[in-house]
Amino acid sequence: MVAATIEHATTALKSNVEKMSGDAKDNAKVMSKSGTIAMDGFQELAKAYQDIAARNVEKLGDALKEMSSVKTPVEFFEVQQKLIKENFDAAVSDSRAIAELTASVFSTVAEPMQKRFSVI
Repeated sequence: MVAATIEHATTALKSNVEKMSGDAKDNAKVMSKSGTIAMDGFQELAKAYQDIAARNVEKLGDALKEMSSVKTPVEFFEVQQKLIKENFDAAVSDSRAIAELTASVFSTVAEPMQKRFSVI
């Protein structure tokens, strides 16, 4: 009877250790996949920021050319107001695009972990 109990406990312990080992391997795979997705997402975000910066430098050059061509104070204020409006609209649009991209990256990174932990 004692031998049977010890054998049963040993078998149960071995089964639990195997399950925990398998779970740990699966968790590591999921974390690795999420890490890879995160790196890709952060590269995409960095590229988006780089594109915005390049576009802003180009727009700054265009704005300086346009401002240097004004002839009267009235024309100066008209151009200034136009540039302010254009830059504000661009800033809002760029901010919205970055926010959407950031949210997309984080939800994509979390997805494999959510799926894995909903199984456990």
